[in-house]
Parts: sequence; structure tokens; C-alpha cells
Amino acid sequence: MKLSKPIIAAGILAALASLPAAAFAERVKIGFVTTLTTPAGVIGEDMMNAVNLAVEHLGGRMAGLDVEVLFEDDNFKPEVGKQKTDKLVKRDDVDFVAGYIWSNVLLASSKTVLDAGKFLISSNAGPSQLAGKSCHRNFFSTSWQNDQAPEAMGEVLNQQGVKTLYIMVPNYAAGKNMASGVERTFQGEVVGKDLTKWGKDRQLDFSAELAKARASGAEGLFIFYPGSAGGAFIKQYQQAGLRDILPLYSVFTVDSISLPRFQEARMEGVLGSKSTMFWAPDLDYPANRRFVRDFKARHGTYPSFYAAQSYDTINLIDSALRATGGDLSDPDALRAAMRKADYESVRGPYRYGRNHLPIQNFYLREVVADADGDWTTSVAATVYEDHQDSYAGECNL
Repeated sequence: MKLSKPIIAAGILAALASLPAAAFAERVKIGFVTTLTTPAGVIGEDMMNAVNLAVEHLGGRMAGLDVEVLFEDDNFKPEVGKQKTDKLVKRDDVDFVAGYIWSNVLLASSKTVLDAGKFLISSNAGPSQLAGKSCHRNFFSTSWQNDQAPEAMGEVLNQQGVKTLYIMVPNYAAGKNMASGVERTFQGEVVGKDLTKWGKDRQLDFSAELAKARASGAEGLFIFYPGSAGGAFIKQYQQAGLRDILPLYSVFTVDSISLPRFQEARMEGVLGSKSTMFWAPDLDYPANRRFVRDFKARHGTYPSFYAAQSYDTINLIDSALRATGGDLSDPDALRAAMRKADYESVRGPYRYGRNHLPIQNFYLREVVADADGDWTTSVAATVYEDHQDSYAGECNL
């Protein structure tokens, strides 16, 4: 029996309709949650600028698919971040959810993404829970686990012969991770520690804590104050005349977002201060040179580490789609491709641990003036090579 052409065509259409819609996607949708309002919005803007630059460098396409990025503002609040994440997953039906500056926002939002079978990529926050017992096969990071940079700083303190330390961090998940990280590796004595108020009414007056730190006789002061809190702290640290009395060691406080403001305000106390990080603007890799050059050309400032991690997030997704030929319907293949980290990262080559957090180098960075007189951070030494976070052993993947 010979089938008529209309019947054959109908059969083909029926077969095509039965296949997963994602297999015939014409675009990849990426939801990106960050902070775009409140004083902390300067961080989110830097991340958004880096995402847009990465998409531009890819020509707006990944493996033949158009790229659509939907930015959402968490307003610096966990409950708002979760609402925006719910929107991206349930209404916008994005393929990937990324971003997240704050650990408490990420923790509040992660279940929505992971329960829906979507991929969640942290472009900054690295809470210990998602690195350890609550790790998930669809969770990846392009940054670090919160404890890692302060662990590297603890080693720096040991190398520089610091015997006594005072610690100041905000009282929330990331702040506690930062304190535990430096305490894990620092071999001297912690002579004092303050956990200051955080959130919408976060503490910005540190005069009492600085007086305590000075009176403690500590040989170093370790801090973690991201965003506007960092600017307030550095100003008060300089006003207190502590630069030559209580040397400053920081993580996630002095960066390319804050340094232009410090320079404009002539806060020379920040010059020479030390921080630890997996990345710096002067790392000599082709991808990093291009990223820093083009970011500066567009925005007039050096990119921050927040920007570097966000730029890598887009390229990690691109690497997965290139490996699968743009097929969004096979999460196992996409996951396997992301595990390879097969793209040119701005930090140079790295690999993923069992918990899908990077195993990577960490550097000591020093605040310096560049050839044009602009303040920036520069690699002073390598502290750790191929450093894995302390919680990977708790992950059962």
C-alpha cells in the first residue's frame, strides 16, 4: 500500500512534535540574579557589564543559538532573590540560572533551581553548604568556596611572621566562612574577633571595633567587608591612623570597584595593602588580557573579580553548548561538558572538584599604582597551586 504524501508529512510532524522542545531551541536563555539597586548595586553593575561583554565576545551566539540573558535584581535581600529566581525558573523557563553575590541569597534560591532540574552556576557566592553536604550535580561555581581566599591569607600571615591577629567580619554566612577560613590556616593567636551587624541595616560605623583592635596589640587586622561597607571601613581605618600600627589584610574588600573611589578620596592608607584571590587584572593569559583591555575601554575602570567570575560564567555555559552541538535537551551531556571546564578562563586553566567548585591557584595581591597612576591590584606571589576547598570531602557526588 502506497501512502499519500499528506499522510507521510503528517506522520513526520507528529514525530517531530513528540521530541523534546529544547532539542529544537533557537536560543539559550540565561537568568542572572544580582544586586542592581541599593549601594551594593555597584557590584551587580560590574557583573552585568562583564556578562554583556562575554556575550559580545561570543558574537551573541552559543553553538548556533541566540543568547538571551535576563537580569534580575535581588535588592540585597534573600527573600527578593528567591522571588526573582522563582520567576526565572517558573515563568521565564530559563535554561541556566547564574549570578548571586551573596551567600544568603544563593542559599535561599538554590532549591527552586535545582528541584526544577535546571543548572545553577554561582558567579560569586560560595557557601560551605553547597560545597559540602548539600552539593548537587547541577550546581557549579566559577568563583570559589568562601573559605578559600581567607585560607590563603592565613598562609600569607604565617609566611610574613605575623603572630597575633584581630578579625572583623559581618555577621552572616559568608562572613562566618571568611573568619573560619583564616583561622583554619593561621598558626598564630587570634586576640580578638568582631562579627558586625549585616543586612539592610548593616553596621557602617566601625570606630568602637577599630579602637578594640588597636588596643589588642595585634600585629595584623584581617577584614572582609564587600561593597559600600568596605569603603566605610577603609575610610575609618585611615582616619584612625592605623596603617603603620595595624597592617591591613583583607579579602573581597579592596577591589577594582572600590579603588577608584579610594583614590579619588586620597585614601593612601590602602596602598600596599594585601589581599588574596584566584585572579588579578595582570594575570598574563590571552583571555584575561582581552577581557581586561575591552572592559577598560568600555567602562573606564579595571574589572573586578566579580566581573571576572561573571565573564567566565558565560564562557562555561558556551563550552557546554559547544560540546553538545547546542542541544539543550540532554542535561547529562551538558553536565559532563561543564565538568571539563574546557574554555579559556581569565584565571588560566583550572579543573573542577567532585563538588563542582574550581581547583585553582590563589595569589597574594598588592594594591599598587599602575603606569598611568591608577590604583589597581597586582600579583605579588603565588600562595597556593591547585587549591581545593575544605568541604569537597563532604560531597557525595
